[in-house]
Amino acid sequence: MDPKRELTSVDLAALVTELNRYEGAKVDKAYLYGDDLLRLKMRDFDRGRLELLLEVGEIKRAHLAAQEHVPDAPGRPPNFAMMLRNRLNGADFAGVEQYEFDRILTFTFERGDENTKIVVELFGQGNIAVLDETGEVVRSLETVRLKSRTVAPGSQYEYPASRLDPLTVSRDALGRNMEQSDTDVVRTLATQLNLGGLYAEELCTRAGVEKTLDIADATAEDYDAVYDAIVDLRQQVRSGEFDPRLYLGDDGEVVDVTPFPLREHQNAGLDEEAYDTFNDALDEYFFRLDLTADEQEATSNRPDFEEEIAKQQRIIDQQEGAIEGFEQQAEDERERAELLYANYDLVDDVLSTVRGAREEGVPWDDIAARLEEGAEQGIPEAEAVTNVDGANGTVTIELDDATVTLEVSMGVEKNADRLYTEAKRIEEKKEGALAAIEDTREELAAVKKRRDEWEADDEDDEDDEEDEDEEPEETDWLALDSVPVKSTEHWFERFRWFHTSSGYLVVGGRNADQNEELVKKYMSKHDRFFHTQAHGGPVTLLKATGPSEPAQAVDFSDETLREAAQFAVSYSSIWKEGRFADDAYMVEPSQVSKTPESGEYIEKGSFVIRGDREYFEDVAAKVAVGIQCEDETRVIGGPPSAIEARAETTLTLTPGQYAQNDAAKLCYRRLRERFADKSFVRKIASPDQIQEFLPPGGSDIVDE
Repeated sequence: MDPKRELTSVDLAALVTELNRYEGAKVDKAYLYGDDLLRLKMRDFDRGRLELLLEVGEIKRAHLAAQEHVPDAPGRPPNFAMMLRNRLNGADFAGVEQYEFDRILTFTFERGDENTKIVVELFGQGNIAVLDETGEVVRSLETVRLKSRTVAPGSQYEYPASRLDPLTVSRDALGRNMEQSDTDVVRTLATQLNLGGLYAEELCTRAGVEKTLDIADATAEDYDAVYDAIVDLRQQVRSGEFDPRLYLGDDGEVVDVTPFPLREHQNAGLDEEAYDTFNDALDEYFFRLDLTADEQEATSNRPDFEEEIAKQQRIIDQQEGAIEGFEQQAEDERERAELLYANYDLVDDVLSTVRGAREEGVPWDDIAARLEEGAEQGIPEAEAVTNVDGANGTVTIELDDATVTLEVSMGVEKNADRLYTEAKRIEEKKEGALAAIEDTREELAAVKKRRDEWEADDEDDEDDEEDEDEEPEETDWLALDSVPVKSTEHWFERFRWFHTSSGYLVVGGRNADQNEELVKKYMSKHDRFFHTQAHGGPVTLLKATGPSEPAQAVDFSDETLREAAQFAVSYSSIWKEGRFADDAYMVEPSQVSKTPESGEYIEKGSFVIRGDREYFEDVAAKVAVGIQCEDETRVIGGPPSAIEARAETTLTLTPGQYAQNDAAKLCYRRLRERFADKSFVRKIASPDQIQEFLPPGGSDIVDE
């Protein structure tokens, strides 16, 4: 049994109940690890320190964690974390809600000056979106632009399309949804009622209904038993009185965690551990799951490529099956819509008859009774009706061996349009599944490639040993399965920066405060000061020596000066304006002053330049971002000629259409694809880290 890596909708329904007991806790700080794990450090006046972990990557979870289970704080916080700190510092946790029965949690935080919501999507690719009081997206880990919904900064957040909630379904609605299926009971519960495989099997076991029972053979008594089991599950979830369990496999490793005991796991003979709260159980489960993964990585000499290949193939088979199911569902909905038009008069008579009776105040039960009498008398309109549902205002009719549920408040055309719309929605799900299967196929191909490379390396081991005395070959960092991370913190990382082709440091200000700081604190007499003709450019210093080194005169090469000028141009306001070139000038530090002419005023971050300037004309606005692997491992960015010489792989950007945040994510994906060690890129080159090196404004990637 594979260990659970994602929380179910039932898990989240139970979790929400427990988390809301911490309402009123204050937020201290936010941390972001990589691009998918968010940690909120909070204080509860009764319980002390709280650590909320929200993860939306390969592991999808949300829970409070013990302090000893919390990862150490990362280094410099990325922009996403800084934004959250600005919005949430001192805010009160006002509660969390599950969106319908979906795997989406919405956390609300209140502060006097602004309220904030954090929407955590624990399905699909996963995402975290930060919303303001109006529901507008302030920032999100991933930008989503689909036909059905958009999640992007500046837009209103859109939840996915509503799904049936099994915890609120009525007995009649249960029957209707079950009868629309053409498979067995357990699969119908898993898909039509959105319960997922585990809880669909659990309900069948509790109800005493055979899982493989074909829907066509299911009786009303079977439906009653299933419905009673759903009601029991509903009461367990809503009561808040849980009996959490952590389940262990044959090897003693964790495989599942649930808010209450499951008969399915008990029948399978799984060992179990009881916990006081579901949060405690979740925390222990995912902590042990991480330990297991770490131990496997540390003790395994050869990755189990065959198991991974088999797993990816299973996923592809499941995705292909889902696509076929979507195709059939969409076709069924269209056929039902066409049947309405093909039997227009009959359908119209049924709707008119029921609607007219309701307008006269006839109760639904009486309408059903009259239709039964009419059917016995052979009236075609009455014979077609198979069910009357007053709770939902619908009637179900049978047309050419197909059942169609009609909303009485609508006419024939609107009912048909509703069915066509549903078919379109299902087809959009199919499009998403097609995109997902392509991603899985790419992952499968990547695993096979790694297996082949590993086997080729094994064959070359003996040859490598014989060549030890020869000069070592250059390391192919892109092909390594594991790239070691080596980094140190430097004083200049707060600013924009790069090293020229000849090794000199260039630093630039990100704002007026940093412009002031660079000139007052870090500019030495042998440095060079660069700026653009355009207003709004950064102060750019070409450093002759470091802050702690003795000053000495340097004869900078033309290439070095040109690279510093290109840096000044690329990170200036011309990039935002979509211009591809501008002029820059250079002066000595002695020519830079903060003293204005008489009667003039100098803005913060601006300076007076006196004397002659050396100009660099028509300098291209162009930057490269890449990943450096030798000496240190990190993202670097700046003029292409300087970065390409230092990075293992690069991308070149010019002013363009993609917002800074989106361009950073595109760069991250492309750079990640080039390395065999995907986790290495994630550790040292997350989208936020890449964004630090992108100019403000829109960009295009010009590399193909």
